[in-house]
Amino acid sequence: MQFFNQVVPAGVPTRKVGIMGKCCQWWLRKRGWAIAGKMANEPKMVLIVAPHTSNWDFVLGVMFMLALGIKLSFFAKHTLFKGPMGSIMRSLGGIPVERSRAHGVVENIAAQIGHNEQLIVALAPEGTRKAVYPWKSGFLYIAQNARIPVQCVGLDYQKKCLMFGPVLTVSNDVMASMESVYLFYRAVTAKYPQQTITEPNA
Repeated sequence: MQFFNQVVPAGVPTRKVGIMGKCCQWWLRKRGWAIAGKMANEPKMVLIVAPHTSNWDFVLGVMFMLALGIKLSFFAKHTLFKGPMGSIMRSLGGIPVERSRAHGVVENIAAQIGHNEQLIVALAPEGTRKAVYPWKSGFLYIAQNARIPVQCVGLDYQKKCLMFGPVLTVSNDVMASMESVYLFYRAVTAKYPQQTITEPNA
């Protein structure tokens, strides 16, 4: 287990930790949260973060991002970007997406990654807080189109740990890649474990 003296790899895009990041470090330590594993040293990649069963997952994810000084981009429904909340979401790295216009989203995200020297995109593969199986595999197509790796990241509420997991080199075998993803997350305890399904007929 590590705390926030972990050095973020040199190739990863970063932001200044600042006062807000220090406050997040203090709060996470106070609550007993720590870090396990290492973030991949990649300037461009897809981070999939799961299990996603609570709004707290997003809050904790943002707090860890600020505490570590990692610069991430994430996609959220466009309604969250209205009014004062919009500027906050954008400052955190948020990119609005209209779910009703899903056509071409994978290609558009891959294109955005291709146009940047550094861009790490964080996605929730389940796509919902409800129990769902199979998970969405769009992140694999994004990584495949952009020719970048995928790293699994878990929020384990039982261990109170942010877990940097395996790095996947995406192949054409989507089912095999998804099984590697499920294998990692079967060992990660969600806030509401009953809402996480990582195998059929579970």
